[in-house]
Amino acid sequence: MSTYVYMVRHGESPKEGNERTRGLTQKGYLDSNIITDILKCENINVVVSSPYRRSILTVKHLAEQIGQEVLVYEDLKEKKFSYDGNRISDKQLVPLLEKSFKESDFALEGGESNDDCQKRAIKVLKELLEKFRDKKIVIGSHGAVMTLMMGYFDSTYDLNFLHSTSKPDIYRMEFKEMNLVNVKRLWSVNERK
Repeated sequence: MSTYVYMVRHGESPKEGNERTRGLTQKGYLDSNIITDILKCENINVVVSSPYRRSILTVKHLAEQIGQEVLVYEDLKEKKFSYDGNRISDKQLVPLLEKSFKESDFALEGGESNDDCQKRAIKVLKELLEKFRDKKIVIGSHGAVMTLMMGYFDSTYDLNFLHSTSKPDIYRMEFKEMNLVNVKRLWSVNERK
């Protein structure tokens, strides 16, 4: 038997605001319905999420469809890039990501390193793999933390991979025990019509 983890990167969200409370744009809400349509045939057993509103909203409709609540795990939150919890601009983010993926222990003052982010998120992922063994688990996630979790099991999930992802995105990871044996992208940019 296998355990399947569906990493769902959140849909489009407003460019301004607090990391924890920013929701989804109208397009983000529409895309969350497509995510539900894609995943409702997968026989999902449990839906978990980062505590950030945009991630919860991206997977909430799916959880409702299967008669479940979204289980929120604080340590699945996005990597903390700055001390104040506000979104940093793409202009600032790109060089910060490049440095973070070259130097995994690098962090801005008040921020979090890739190493620290990966450790806290992987601890939760391993707990989920154990608790829901041989089940199908959806995780509402974010670009950097999702990449770091996937990269823990396979180093090809790196900065280039992160840059290739979209908002939203879906990756089905198949595990045998704690070993990642297969990954398949379920989201297609053609879905974004």
